[in-house]
Amino acid sequence: RMAAAPPSYCFVAFPPCSKDGLVVFGKNSARPRDEVQEVVYFAAAAHDPGSKVECTYIEIEQVAKTHAVVLSRPSWLWGAEMGANEHGVCVANEAIVTREPASESEALLGMDLVRLGLERGATAKEALDVIVALLEEHGQGGNYYEDGSSCHTFQSAFLIVDRNEAWILETSGKYWAAEKITEGAKCICNQLSLTTKIDAEHPELRSYVRSQGWWNGDSDFNFSEVFSLGDDHLACSSGRESLEKQSGAVSAQAMIDVLRDKDSGVCVDSESFLTTASIVSVLPQDPSFPCIHYFTGTPDPSRSIFKPFIFADDVKSVPKVQSPSFGDDDPAKKIPRFQEKPDRRHELYKAHEWARSLLENDQDKGQKLMRIMLDLEKQGLEAMEDLLTRTEILDPAEVVDLFYDCVDTELKFFK
Repeated sequence: RMAAAPPSYCFVAFPPCSKDGLVVFGKNSARPRDEVQEVVYFAAAAHDPGSKVECTYIEIEQVAKTHAVVLSRPSWLWGAEMGANEHGVCVANEAIVTREPASESEALLGMDLVRLGLERGATAKEALDVIVALLEEHGQGGNYYEDGSSCHTFQSAFLIVDRNEAWILETSGKYWAAEKITEGAKCICNQLSLTTKIDAEHPELRSYVRSQGWWNGDSDFNFSEVFSLGDDHLACSSGRESLEKQSGAVSAQAMIDVLRDKDSGVCVDSESFLTTASIVSVLPQDPSFPCIHYFTGTPDPSRSIFKPFIFADDVKSVPKVQSPSFGDDDPAKKIPRFQEKPDRRHELYKAHEWARSLLENDQDKGQKLMRIMLDLEKQGLEAMEDLLTRTEILDPAEVVDLFYDCVDTELKFFK
């Protein structure tokens, strides 16, 4: 049997399940325990005709204009596990296993498609269209992990969200189906979840599965049943239950609490996997208010703090959550790949490691530090809530160094 896909969890909640006309999005990224995630911002850019863009493994055609994006990504690859763009679109991916083995040949990774969707789509539906067109053209494949000893490959699912709607997109090779969501709360994890409610699909999806003998055309077409290995498409009950336990409407704080929940399994800390980074985004349905994106930039949300980021023109870059760059000498870029593993830890990650050892070795000091950190996080959340209740228009100068300052303050406490 194929290796298990890492158990990440993605969530979205729409009013009235969520608070005050806000769409709330969240993801815990479960990855190999020692992998470092960085938080990076790329400004909007214009590109010359005929330009190419170098993704993790392959080069593809660039588009004329890319949107500004903020990403949380494993620092060895080009794409992202999750992120947002300046138009209030959020995308997160899930590695999944289907009855079709994922390709080992290098193509686009699910994580590359997250970034490409954000850079090229100004709405959730546009991002979806971008992802499926690129999937058709280039396919998906290649190693999901920075591992020179074996190739770990998966198919991809995506949660794509904007201020008005969300799409769950599930893929197997170049074939795909998608469901549109505009109400309620939804959780996706590392298993197929689409059943018979399909709002968009690959034009040849049904003829393909019939030709494979996976569906006879007489029964209802159920995507998960057709593509799952055995009966493991039981959707993410623990994630859903954790979200439903949040009494009242889902807020940023409630979503953070869900992501911190170790008992439910949403916050993964197992022998092979760890939640290496998390995101929560708040997208006001009223476009006159800014979207707010909270990133940890460090592993284990139950011991990390969520720091707010808001898009503004001259947003200040934050080198302290960026991993060192190795350029063309990076073992991830040389063939054969991953022959060695460089130290990719950024400054915040290192400080966080120190804090984690304090928590483990000196309970009193550790607990005290954690209380101070959570208090800091609470101040940030309250300031952001205040921002969303104001009547005057936000002055971008107020937020250009918001994320920078939060990271800086966190580092000061660790020191």
